[in-house]
Amino acid sequence: MTAIKETSTIQENKQYALEKCPVTFVMEKMGGYWKPIILYHLSTGDKRYSELKRAIPTVTEKMLIQHLKQLEADGLVIREARPVVPPFVTYRLSDAGKGLLPVIQAMADWAFKVKDGVYNLQ
Repeated sequence: MTAIKETSTIQENKQYALEKCPVTFVMEKMGGYWKPIILYHLSTGDKRYSELKRAIPTVTEKMLIQHLKQLEADGLVIREARPVVPPFVTYRLSDAGKGLLPVIQAMADWAFKVKDGVYNLQ
């Protein structure tokens, strides 16, 4: 991965947006394609990696691992590893992650309504 020049104008603009715009802040934490999907599946309870992989079959292992690590680093997901053989690791939403559940649910509700033809997007 390439290094990010911390003093670049783009980084300054990004930092300004993160500080001033709450939507930018939220999108930085849970944005992208896979993170909201992972959060949606964790909304029903603790999951092991294999359960998440089965629930989201189109995600690659690399992307799932990468996004779980990012969600954990951002404090939205808690990774719990039990010291047993074979390893037993579960993922669950942190309190901050649970705070996003109304947003995730609103996204899901909107999708169901659009798919059912309740909203006319034309």
